[in-house]
Amino acid sequence: MELAVLNTSGSETGRTVSLNEDVFGIDPNDHAIYLDVKQYLANQRQGTHSSKEKSTVSGSTKKLHRQKGTGGSRKGSIKSGTFVGGARIHGPRPRDYSFKLNKKLKQLARKSALAYKAKENNITILEIFAMDEPKTKSYLNIINGLKFSNTKTLLVLADYNENIYKSGRNLPKTKIMAAKDLNTYDILHADKVIFVENSVEVIQNILNKA
Repeated sequence: MELAVLNTSGSETGRTVSLNEDVFGIDPNDHAIYLDVKQYLANQRQGTHSSKEKSTVSGSTKKLHRQKGTGGSRKGSIKSGTFVGGARIHGPRPRDYSFKLNKKLKQLARKSALAYKAKENNITILEIFAMDEPKTKSYLNIINGLKFSNTKTLLVLADYNENIYKSGRNLPKTKIMAAKDLNTYDILHADKVIFVENSVEVIQNILNKA
């Protein structure tokens, strides 16, 4: 698959980039995508939720009244969850939601997500560019030049660039990351994936590792 390389104004440069069919042209595996996105979202959860159970609520342990003969129900403790101010019954406890997946499955998931974007013509190749200083207006001019002003975009760089990253981080529909950090969730979450020209080879080498 050949895609034209665009400059920062959105015009074609006359160069093209070839997308590897082993990465961008595979038959997508939906279950691999599901598992990888599920893991990504699970790993974002802090798992610090907690509530007081009967053993952690402060209060008297004295039996409220005798067991039999009162005509009422049996009550063992004021800390019971049936009383106002009592414990939470079966409340949440701190836990770790993360789980592991095989590297090859995660590779397949990223390839599948990229294959979907390629089939939908939602991949754009941008020429290599630099910024002397972080400036949101300069980055916004690039997005406008590509006609993606009201579109969720993911810009993939060959390597981390602080000036470019800081220029786009305040824009609500923009995400910028290095090729090595590319993940299935962010690929699918974006409407348009923009690869800087030299990042294509980097991601293809990563995803074609045995």
